[in-house]
Order: sequence, then C-alpha cells, then structure tokens
Amino acid sequence: MGNPRESELTYPLGDALPAPGSVLELGPGVRWVRMALPFALDHINLWLLRDRIDGREGWSIVDCGIHNDVSKAQWEQVFAEQLDGLPVLRVIVTHFHPDHMGLAHWLTEKWQCRLWISATDYNLARVASGSTVGMGGESAAAFFGSHGLTDPDSLAKIRGRASYYPSMVPQVPARYRRLMDGQTLTIGGQTWRCIVGYGHAPEHISLHCEQLGLLISGDMVLPRISTNVSVVDVEPEADPLTLYLDSLTRMLALPADTLVLPAHGKPFTGLHARVDQLRQHHDERLAEVLEACAAQPCHAAGLLELLFRRKLDLHQTTFAMGESVAHLNALWLAGKLRRQLDADGIYRFTAA
Repeated sequence: MGNPRESELTYPLGDALPAPGSVLELGPGVRWVRMALPFALDHINLWLLRDRIDGREGWSIVDCGIHNDVSKAQWEQVFAEQLDGLPVLRVIVTHFHPDHMGLAHWLTEKWQCRLWISATDYNLARVASGSTVGMGGESAAAFFGSHGLTDPDSLAKIRGRASYYPSMVPQVPARYRRLMDGQTLTIGGQTWRCIVGYGHAPEHISLHCEQLGLLISGDMVLPRISTNVSVVDVEPEADPLTLYLDSLTRMLALPADTLVLPAHGKPFTGLHARVDQLRQHHDERLAEVLEACAAQPCHAAGLLELLFRRKLDLHQTTFAMGESVAHLNALWLAGKLRRQLDADGIYRFTAA
C-alpha cells in the first residue's frame, strides 16, 4: 500500500534514478546504485562511500543485493566504470535479509575485504543460509496454520519454500567485524554513527553522518511503503511491532532536514514527518484489530483483508501473516487482548 501522505515528503532528486550498472552522485564521495529484485518490491538501493582504510584509497559498499547472475553482472559493470579505478575496501550490511546480505560473500571474496554487520544479524544469516528462518518449510507452515492459514495449497507452497533464504544467500563470509549501536565509523574522513533498529530485523544498523546530513536508513524508514514487521516461527511470541515503533521514535533525535537514503524508494527529506506517518499508520491498524477482536474472536489469517486491502500473492501473504500476528501480539502482550488456543489448534484473540 502506498503512502497517502507522501506529499509531505520532498524528493530532492525528483524522478532521477541510476541506470542499471551505473550510479547517481548524491554528494562528495556518495553514490547511489539501484538493482532489480524479482518480487513485487522490484528494486533495492545500494550505496558507495568513498573511503580510506589502512592507508588504501577505495570504496565501502553498503548493502549487496540478492545472489543472482543479474546482480553480479550489474556490480561488475559498476566496478569497471564507476569506482574511478579504485578497489572495494569493505562491505557494510544493514541487516541479514536476502536483498541486503545476498552477495556479501561474493563481494568480500572478490575484493578480499571484510564484512561489517551487527552480531545478531550475522549469526542469524549464518543459520538461515544453511536452512531457513521464518520464510518457509514445515515449521513456518505449522506456525501460519496455528494462526488460521488453513488453505492446503498455500501451506504446501510454504512447506516447499524451505530453501527460500539459501537460494538468495547461499554463503555468508566466514569472518566479520561487529557493528553496534552508537559505534562510529570513519568513512572517507567523515564520521558515520550506527543507529540500531529493532522489529524489522533482529539488530538492524542504520548509518547517520551529521556532517553530510545523510541517513542510510536501510529498511527502517521507507518513503512510500511501511516496513515489514513480522513475527516468525522461530520466535512465535515476539513483539516486534512495539520494538519497531520505539526504534522509529528514536529517529526523531536526528535533524529534521536529514536526507534519508532508503533501501527502497527514492532519497527524501521529511524524516520527522515520515516517522509520524508510520506511527499513525500502525496506531490505526492496531485500533482496527482491537475493534475486530472486540466484535468476535479473530485469528491472524482472518484479519488479512482488514490489514491489507489488496490481493496478495504467496510471497506477500507470508509477510502479511507475520505482520498480522505482530499486531495481535502487540495488543496481547500489552494486556489489551486475550489469546486462546481452540480445539482446532488455532489461536484466536478476543478483547481483554
């Protein structure tokens, strides 16, 4: 769903987008790369930062794209034409999701450089690349089934997605350097501060440069769509929505005129307005869920049409189910809903 209040945001570059295999210069030593994704969300933004490490001049990459031949070919073109003949010195990954982590192993091997990422997301990527995490397989199907998704065809397809994550992140670098909240990195003579965000990923790292007035927000703040905030089978009683909303609020400490470089969509200003929009969006959805559960017992699958007023494909349905459970869990753990496991093995929620 698009952002009905998008007019409150400003896009300084207008409709300009980097061509495949090319870049757009956003400022001294900051370049924007955009790569295709094979999903409804059809692109990811990646960033090049001019850098110097251990006396060597070169570039840091922020986020990688998924592991496929198209992405590799686009990177090869960037390397050949857009790096001023300089090497890649490090690869920074905001979080473990496939479109951000997918090519980290290939990039670090190619350039013999280090991966920088939070410890939580690094270790989850290590686990997920050898199996799956919340994306498919028997455990995910059972979890969604316990929240009312009973369509046999959908559950069969979810069971068949056990290799979903490894198909896009087949390997993870064997070594990494840890990023933590509040840590500062010197990149190209500028100071970039790590800002942790929870809810979308276990330990998502955004990067803020006060001197340049830039925030590489990853997936924490997007201009047109709301960030996916899901409960997954490995942590079924989690409350990621409360964590996400608290993380958003901390973003208000940044200057209002910050230029946000999001993972999806176009660079924009209006950070404070966007945080307000996202909080309002979720407050409205929470109120709707509470009202529905006050009228009758509800399960997560039964709320999909209320929360997502459009037709969903299977890929979108898995994320939507995770989001529906996230809204229910937030209200349940806050004491506003009661949860009951019925005789059919499905959790239903009623007003407390």
